[in-house]
Amino acid sequence: MPNPGDYCQNFNQQQPHHMAWLQAALERLVELDPKALDRDQPLYSSWMPPQAQQQHDSRWLEPARKIVAEFEGCRLEAYRDAVGVLTIGYGHTGSAVVEGMTITQSAADLMLQQDLARFHAGLLELLPMIEDWPGDQQAALVSWAFNVGIGAVRTSTLRQKLLAGQDPAKVVSEELPRWNKADGRDLAGLTRRRAAEVALFTGTKPAEPPATPGKLTPASPFSANITPHIKLGEFALNQEVRRFDHQHQIDTAAELAAFLERARTHFGNRPLIITSGYRPPAVNRNVGGASQSEHLYNAPGVGAVDFYIDGVNTQKVQDWCDKEWPYSVGYGAPKGFVHLGIRAGRPRVRWDY
Repeated sequence: MPNPGDYCQNFNQQQPHHMAWLQAALERLVELDPKALDRDQPLYSSWMPPQAQQQHDSRWLEPARKIVAEFEGCRLEAYRDAVGVLTIGYGHTGSAVVEGMTITQSAADLMLQQDLARFHAGLLELLPMIEDWPGDQQAALVSWAFNVGIGAVRTSTLRQKLLAGQDPAKVVSEELPRWNKADGRDLAGLTRRRAAEVALFTGTKPAEPPATPGKLTPASPFSANITPHIKLGEFALNQEVRRFDHQHQIDTAAELAAFLERARTHFGNRPLIITSGYRPPAVNRNVGGASQSEHLYNAPGVGAVDFYIDGVNTQKVQDWCDKEWPYSVGYGAPKGFVHLGIRAGRPRVRWDY
């Protein structure tokens, strides 16, 4: 096998055959040396674009990696984001990402670091002064640019104010929170991300949203448990764009999760995998969901979840749910999942996919 370091100097992540080679090379490389991708290893610098190598500074890279990974989440199978763009890994897009594509965790990590280097280089072109800023401040803007795109940064009021010499902390604190909308409405996930970026930039702690003690809210971390074995993030497939926006959605998810716990227990406590939970309107449109899908969680007491139980015949799980769940059941077993839902008025509904 050729030397990965030599190959990565000519690596083009827009070429599918390059991506396939990289995945195989990384798998083998990490098998031979688990530390091969550490930043102090020769390979680490060999794949970075020349411009990014010149500007590389671990002061910004590690905090940028941490905050972007937290809010983007990582998926090793290609999926379509809220606007229908094929995505993989930590929010990575491009012509090489195709339907059905899968990658390893090592490849996802490498792609993330390439993307971070690319966005950092783009920011330096638009805002040259940030090169001398503390690493956390650079990282906060990298996270923002990663989310909104370099084109948006170029035309932003934030850039205009910084180039005009206004106080950076004041500008960032005022401007970043405005970038929390999708389809014209505020999103809890974006609000939380912008607050985290401002906190990173200013060296403060993000403001905690008011919450009933012990009760989850839309801004709760994805790692928070709704029930002993089901986390909040599972209802969003760990994608910030799918984060719940309203408290009533959390409450409905909790009711569904309680039944999922029952199913999990009944079938020997085997892992339960949620394949679809909350779909904001844009996501629902892009996946071809019904206009009044229960997955929209668009009213109190309305919601749905699709799932299967690892190692258990899905038809058996569906038959059990058919008997035990009094509301909506979609017979998706032939396609590998069971749909559980609640709709307005809580009628008993059954249908085939």
